[in-house]
Amino acid sequence: MLAKRIIPCLDVKDGQTVKGTNFLQLRQAGDPVELGKIYSQQGADELVFLDITASHEGRKTFTDMVQKVAAEIDIPFTVGGGISELADVERMLSAGADKISINSAALRRPELIDEIVRHFGSQVCVVAIDAKQDEKGWMCYLNGGRIPTERSLFEWAREVNDRGAGEILFTSMNHDGVKQGFACEALSRLASELTIPVIASGGAGKKEHFRDVFAQGHADAALAASVFHFGQISIPELKEYLRKEGINVRPPFVKGKSSPPTPFKGNRMFNDN
Repeated sequence: MLAKRIIPCLDVKDGQTVKGTNFLQLRQAGDPVELGKIYSQQGADELVFLDITASHEGRKTFTDMVQKVAAEIDIPFTVGGGISELADVERMLSAGADKISINSAALRRPELIDEIVRHFGSQVCVVAIDAKQDEKGWMCYLNGGRIPTERSLFEWAREVNDRGAGEILFTSMNHDGVKQGFACEALSRLASELTIPVIASGGAGKKEHFRDVFAQGHADAALAASVFHFGQISIPELKEYLRKEGINVRPPFVKGKSSPPTPFKGNRMFNDN
């Protein structure tokens, strides 16, 4: 059985890591390069960096950040935000990213998935899906959760799978930032209908939620942000807990680098000791 992955997510706006609730009410969480370095040292399996504004001016800043991250960490990382053509993919990969994540651009033009897979391989292509459950079911959203579509989560996920994407990153907008657990029922259905890995996002609040997303949601990886950024859960303690619960995860420490991460308070780092 493949090991389940723990993936910190860093949403980047104006060069800073931010985190909100239900995609709103953003607050700063620290420098993304430094956070990425800490998580790499702590035994995170991968990282995800998302440029959540992806303005034309911000793209150069984000590319510079990707280069700095690549120089500081030794684990795979995915970048996304504003990627809409092959030139964008080439730029991020050249800066040092291992994978790219596409979301709105793929919904608007699904052929982009085919193009990325054909030019760079399926392992490079992560398709992120932001979906919200309402009276019509689980429906997909564009532009960082701002614009509703008529595409069903499950219909779109099957198409993404069939087009050859490497994996899917599903974020439940209902669960994002509220820390009450992942959307395990929807995740379990995705796992049963797809042949590619599913990364779960939205809802992590305590260690038990990670256990449940693997045991009940059958996710291949769990992504979280604020519980890591603000020191509520450390990756080493989470991995130790999951191993005791019978979840197959990689060892919690990178050799020789086992000191705990410094938690964050507001916009600055602080030490509880």
